[in-house]
Amino acid sequence: MIKLKKRGRKAPDIMLSPMIDMMFLLLIFFIVSAMYMSELKTIPVKLPVATETITQSTVKFTVTIKDDGAYWLADKVIGKAELIKQAREEQKKDDKFSVVIRADENVQYKTVISLLDSFKKAGISRVGLATEKETKK
Repeated sequence: MIKLKKRGRKAPDIMLSPMIDMMFLLLIFFIVSAMYMSELKTIPVKLPVATETITQSTVKFTVTIKDDGAYWLADKVIGKAELIKQAREEQKKDDKFSVVIRADENVQYKTVISLLDSFKKAGISRVGLATEKETKK
């Protein structure tokens, strides 16, 4: 152990307040950046706007309908029959299975209803429709 000379010098000490503040700031930074990384990354579509929306981040089966009528599952084009088949298989694995439909605002209403009807016939009843949250101006 090293002895300090008694010339009026204090032993160095570690100031914990700034270190705790820095750790808190790093924690906040990582929490916020993790929230942005978990954001839904899918095919870009212009969703309809709604004032009352609920954010749900646990959906694993997201269907996108582009304005040309093409169905997308994640980032791949898929036919309607294959889409329903895959949804049925996923539902067998998970009893809390749900589907979110992201339809472009220019997609015809009958296209969305037809897809909803197909899911219902397949026994999938937990279906949601994605919208953009209206921003206050």
